[in-house]
Amino acid sequence: MSNLRLVWNEPSGLTPVADRRPGAPAVVDSWLVADGRVRDLMLHGRRFLGACAELAPELSPATVLDFLDAVRHWLPSHGRWFPRIEAYGGPEPGLALWPRPAPAPGAGEVTLWIPPDPDPRVCPTVKGPDLRVLAGLRERAKAVGADDALLYGSGGTVLETAHSALVWWRGDELCVPEADLLVLPSVTRTHLERLAECWRCSVRRESVDLAELPALETWTLNALHGLRPVRAWIGADGRSTAARVSARAADWRRAVRHRAVLPAANLWELPCAH
Repeated sequence: MSNLRLVWNEPSGLTPVADRRPGAPAVVDSWLVADGRVRDLMLHGRRFLGACAELAPELSPATVLDFLDAVRHWLPSHGRWFPRIEAYGGPEPGLALWPRPAPAPGAGEVTLWIPPDPDPRVCPTVKGPDLRVLAGLRERAKAVGADDALLYGSGGTVLETAHSALVWWRGDELCVPEADLLVLPSVTRTHLERLAECWRCSVRRESVDLAELPALETWTLNALHGLRPVRAWIGADGRSTAARVSARAADWRRAVRHRAVLPAANLWELPCAH
């Protein structure tokens, strides 16, 4: 995949450069663009703004907003794309857009690997600082036949996966992680909670233990793939067990996928939520 970046500067806007700048970005965010339509772009922008204020404070909110507006204008009207926006802090702060084509759609269900050790992240609530660690976990998951790795705390409380949020079901009640758990603020999970409210489906915030989760119907959520049910679990010992599934995921997945829209011109005028 090309490393071409579009670097942001005030007078020139987004300018292509041959390669990425040295060093890892402090903050990243990404979303699926399909024929110009995006799901919850404003929420992605707000998350990026808040993370920049925390980890790249050298970038003023006004500068980040101008960059986000330029990104909105860049969004292609045709094809499938998975662009990544990047913020760099320190003595040479900067912003960049990585205009990546979207990978081919993955399978509609996933297998999750339960690693032997708890969550290794150092900054779990911001997307960016732990990218390399998370990529390594996913590679280990793939090596045993899984799609992603489960993340859990030292006490066994389930958090999310290396690249997705998690929700689970207790009967007809949708369950999401407690608000005080150290998880990434998931745009797709927020979208699902709003959908549940529209459908008058009860939502419960709770903690679930690692030993209990495999017995519950569980879904993964992310911007690229939307909603995908867990079909199997692979333990640290390599044993695979079937997951609990139901037919309801199809309706929810279809609803999430069809709620992508063309971004509005005044998308970034609302105040950011830090």
